[in-house]
Amino acid sequence: MTDGVAGALDERTGRELRGLARVLVRSGFADRAAVTVALTEAVSEDAPSVEPAALVPQLIDEALQAVREDAKSWPGETDVDRLDAVLAELEALGLVVVRYCTDHHEAREALEAAADPKGLVFFTDTDVWHAVDFGMLELKVWHPDTANVAPGEPLLDDVLALLHERDLPAVFDEGRIEVSLDWHRRVRL
Repeated sequence: MTDGVAGALDERTGRELRGLARVLVRSGFADRAAVTVALTEAVSEDAPSVEPAALVPQLIDEALQAVREDAKSWPGETDVDRLDAVLAELEALGLVVVRYCTDHHEAREALEAAADPKGLVFFTDTDVWHAVDFGMLELKVWHPDTANVAPGEPLLDDVLALLHERDLPAVFDEGRIEVSLDWHRRVRL
């Protein structure tokens, strides 16, 4: 961001807005309109003297350019592709899978709306942003009654086994599964 619009930002605010654009774009879940809304809100809040309509497209385009350049070096099948396969298999087994939700309330609503679910697996938008930056995604696994799974339970063992079968290192820790992965999701903005 080297033009006059970015020049109106202090270094810290510019870094934070670029970081937000980075994780929103790299998550691969939100379309351009949703990313634009989120960044417009952030710019309005964090840099009220800057016109969002001038800055937001620039933030998105820079993040897109960076992820597309990085994607040239990604393997044909990424960790996220393998995660998607695990999640699809869990859905086929009757679990409700909620991807990139805002919080556990949204996940619970999806579980409660399902007919005869075998359980719930979900992760939030902030879980993905953490995975983008730190290479670890937290998966939450619940029984149909919304109770967390516990060590030694078949549901937890089944989810862990599927992750390991797809070469996704995962451990259960403090009520969640920590999946080690490189968050390389192809972006379609």
